Amino acid sequence: MTIWVPIIKNTLGPRYRAIALAIGDAVASGELAPGDKLPPQRRLADALGVTVGTVTRGYAEAEHRGWVSARVGSGTYVKKSEAASVFGALSHSQVSGTIDLSLSLPPPHPLREQAMSAALSALSTSSDALRRSVAYTGSQGSEGHRAYLCQWLARLGITLEAEELLITQGGQHGISLALSTLLRPGELIAADTLTYPGAISAAQQAHLKMVAIAFDDEGMRMDALEAQCARQPPRLIYLTPDQNNPTGARLSEARREQLVALARRYDMWLLEDGVQYLPSEQRGTPLYELAPERTLFVFSTAKVLSGGLRIGVLRAPFVLLERLAAGLRAQSWMVPPLMVDLVCHWVAQPVAEELLTWQTQELAARQRLVSEYLEGYALSRQPSGSNVWLTLPEGVRALELCARLNQQGIKLTSAEPFCVGSAPAPQAVRICVGAAADQATLRRALALIRESLEQPPLATVTV
Repeated sequence: MTIWVPIIKNTLGPRYRAIALAIGDAVASGELAPGDKLPPQRRLADALGVTVGTVTRGYAEAEHRGWVSARVGSGTYVKKSEAASVFGALSHSQVSGTIDLSLSLPPPHPLREQAMSAALSALSTSSDALRRSVAYTGSQGSEGHRAYLCQWLARLGITLEAEELLITQGGQHGISLALSTLLRPGELIAADTLTYPGAISAAQQAHLKMVAIAFDDEGMRMDALEAQCARQPPRLIYLTPDQNNPTGARLSEARREQLVALARRYDMWLLEDGVQYLPSEQRGTPLYELAPERTLFVFSTAKVLSGGLRIGVLRAPFVLLERLAAGLRAQSWMVPPLMVDLVCHWVAQPVAEELLTWQTQELAARQRLVSEYLEGYALSRQPSGSNVWLTLPEGVRALELCARLNQQGIKLTSAEPFCVGSAPAPQAVRICVGAAADQATLRRALALIRESLEQPPLATVTV
């Protein structure tokens, strides 16, 4: 009789853990149903080419995660989960066959779910964490949480002090909090001509006037910014200096120095968005180090751990912390300490470093696939970035290309959502390589994108 043999997707860490994760995947997908019996450990060990001890540890790990239960003298069976029907009803799956490359996400990996499971299990048995979860804390976040997050950020090459931080509900919250606290309705905020749509939305919600500043491959053009300052200095400048979202352009070191000089001359705040993570060797000098007295820095776990965690930090000069904390209290009083505890447990485990190392290598490999499939086209990106900016050839319109690809199950984003003010939208699209399920899926998408680019433009009818 044919026995069930797991598909081992996880190549990181010990084999027993990979077996456990494969069991969890099979249970989640329905390949293994409640009540199904797992193969005898010796038979599965022979099938996988591992020791019986490895399979035994894998089964034990799967039981610890709540996926199976062992019965003495009978075997190991898939558990019947009382919560399965509830959580299953709350799930929303992507349309079958669709490859959505429109969202900037970290590449999927089973280790993310495993790390979440381990953190939740640890929190459920921690009296300290449970006590914090049902209590109020300061709006800035507890000192212990901020100190712990600083230790983790230091390992990422981001040096911050706990005393200058507020814990936020993600990067978007940090941006909104900074704008609503520092600027009054009607005041001016400047940004690259193409920038993160979340910042545009936050400015609109705060009733601010947003002005576009021209940029090129070296980031925001300082001559354009100085010309704007001569007309009407912005109160704040928003930038993603290490990789512009969507184009990936990086602000040069010379321009960082010039920007700081202009900010000091015209008394402007700088809002530095570092959420789009890059390894330290691919980043420039942080603006908060060049001008700490006027720079607010936003970071989030979204691109390195999971977008669903919604935990980030906002670094600010000391003179602003009381105002920012008051703004946070007015919005949500505090960030739930249970979620911060979850993040702190996650980043304390070796799996966090393993996952980030894999992610950096995986994104670099995916960027090489883009070079392979889209050779000859105008591309802008960072070597380990999660996004690619594709400037379209003459005669190809972005909206038409996106519509054509959408019919084939490929979702991209045209330039319109990234345009600041009345700036015209270039004929370009953003491709989020991290969002694909795996490299094979990305290959299929890139092949279809290449095929669509090589087709003649859609006919235009004039009346």
